[in-house]
Amino acid sequence: MEEEYSENRIIRYRSSILLGMFILIVVLLMVFLVSVLRTSLSSEYTGDRFASIENKAIRGKIISADGYTLAYSQKHYRAEINTRSIDPKKRDLFINLFSIYSGISKEKLKRRFINRKGKAIYGRIMLCDNIDVRLASDLKALGYKMNKMKIFRPLNRNKPHLVIGLDIIEDKESRYFPNKKTFSPLLGYVQSKDKDGYKAPVSLKGLERSYDSYLLPEKNGLIKGKRDVFGTVLLTGNSNKVARRDGMNLHLNITLDFQKDIEKIVDKMKEQVGAEEILVSVMDSATGNLLALASSERFDPEHIRQRDVKSLNPNFSEYLYEPGSVIKPLTLAIALDAKKVKLTEKFKLGGKHRVTEKYTITDDEYFKYLYPRGIIIHSSNIGIAKIAWRLTGKEFYDGLRSFGLGQKSGIDLSKELVGRIKAPYNLEDLTYSGNTAYGYSMFTNFMQLTKAYGAFNNNGVAVTPKIVNKLSDNYGHIYKVNRDEISTQACSPESANKIHKILEAVVESGTGTSAQYDGLEIGGKTGTAHIAYKGKYIEEYHSSFYGFANDKLGNKFTIGVLVIRPQKVYFASQTAAPTFFKVVKKMVEYSYLTPNLVLAKEHFRKRSKVRDKKRKAYLQKIDRYNREQEKLKSEEILSEESE
Repeated sequence: MEEEYSENRIIRYRSSILLGMFILIVVLLMVFLVSVLRTSLSSEYTGDRFASIENKAIRGKIISADGYTLAYSQKHYRAEINTRSIDPKKRDLFINLFSIYSGISKEKLKRRFINRKGKAIYGRIMLCDNIDVRLASDLKALGYKMNKMKIFRPLNRNKPHLVIGLDIIEDKESRYFPNKKTFSPLLGYVQSKDKDGYKAPVSLKGLERSYDSYLLPEKNGLIKGKRDVFGTVLLTGNSNKVARRDGMNLHLNITLDFQKDIEKIVDKMKEQVGAEEILVSVMDSATGNLLALASSERFDPEHIRQRDVKSLNPNFSEYLYEPGSVIKPLTLAIALDAKKVKLTEKFKLGGKHRVTEKYTITDDEYFKYLYPRGIIIHSSNIGIAKIAWRLTGKEFYDGLRSFGLGQKSGIDLSKELVGRIKAPYNLEDLTYSGNTAYGYSMFTNFMQLTKAYGAFNNNGVAVTPKIVNKLSDNYGHIYKVNRDEISTQACSPESANKIHKILEAVVESGTGTSAQYDGLEIGGKTGTAHIAYKGKYIEEYHSSFYGFANDKLGNKFTIGVLVIRPQKVYFASQTAAPTFFKVVKKMVEYSYLTPNLVLAKEHFRKRSKVRDKKRKAYLQKIDRYNREQEKLKSEEILSEESE
């Protein structure tokens, strides 16, 4: 009996122990579950607390007419870690994995964990920066995998649920120009500016500046909702997501390939004539759309150097100069509109004309008389001054303003200097009006004259030059550009068409013969103007040629060429006009213009006729010179015999 009682007692004792252990386990489990539940429902982490993820929007692109990206932005990131969050036993594993993903050597990563004194850093360190989107995505995935591998540990023992791992942080937005110098200084450039630890591009010049309000990021993306114990946003039906809206994209009227070839032309011509800079514009005469706008002075917007400083300003609209003889057709058109001159009138010239004691007008060629047509063809200063003197100061002033001088052309660049023309009361003076008639005592910019000459190829209407064609968003929607059109009726259609024919004659037999292109309708005017320095004209020049190139299919283009300070040769007939011809030739190659065979034969016939006429005139001149020399010898012989 005693044995049976003792055995039962042992069984009851063991059962009590097992029951006690079971109850303890249940209690501990309940405590753990309550703790987790309280933590997950704690206001410190969820409930009324929300987390958000910001996805910063970026600047819009600039795209050529043939679809090439000329400028774009890309976000960059940096990778950070709190060294205390890495399990010391797994630090080497962390370094090995991060080295594989990032491409950074293990030795370099190890040095990140040590300060200058050689002691271990306990706190946040930056592992690498300037990370692109693809690598940032890979490193985020790596951080998730490391967390699953328990490489990271809680920083606070009282909060074992809170683990902070690898941080991939948006660091900056960089601007890229993949075609380097091409399209500069047209595109402009940007500088990086820091705001709240994030660097973003700030526009300074060119299209980047003039269209800044469109290119700027519209709205950052955002995901906001309740967060879990790790601080991660819970994507539920109650979470809010706002899509990011990047800046608008600019679509140009200019193709990349054509622009490149025009830039090659100005580069080569600059070297040939020793110019400081050459500018070229090609504009649709009816719409104002620019097919090319090129400068020989270009730079890489991503790597601007000290020597590039003088090239940063787009001189198409920011360089002012006295244009010279290219103003003469405008002066004649104004006089025709005011009915102060007829093309059938004959003007007495004589080579020199003294206006005042201090002011004498001279011509390069001697002509006793010329009609207005001949005045333009042979570029007579005396003739055009006499035409201008028939205008009142107000008529002359208003006429120049109608062509767009003394005011903005409307070109969609960031800055435009409007230049200066004399006030109406000044233009009552013979000296001022005479000088202005042939392009001195006034200042214009390159785009103003391109616009003005467009009127002679568009029934008197001077249209606004336009670089940008349209806008688009990151959803592919297309928008029109909201801008002020500054197109004007520069002169009457009748006067414009008369000048149009005269400009054709300038190319056929005048100072612009080197711009001829058989099979196309070519017209224009040369201008070779002295440069003033400290109140005096020096032996430096601006050479220019503004005109048009049309074909029989209805394609009409206005082309401008400005050569700044050519050193080897300076006459526009030797610098600007040949450049004009090369541009036209390239336009034919790109099928912007199609020569007509019948017209080409007619041009060849006329050119042969003009050549024969010039040859005959030259022979007559030689013959006249020989007769004069013989006469002088005869007189000398008679004089000697009489003595």
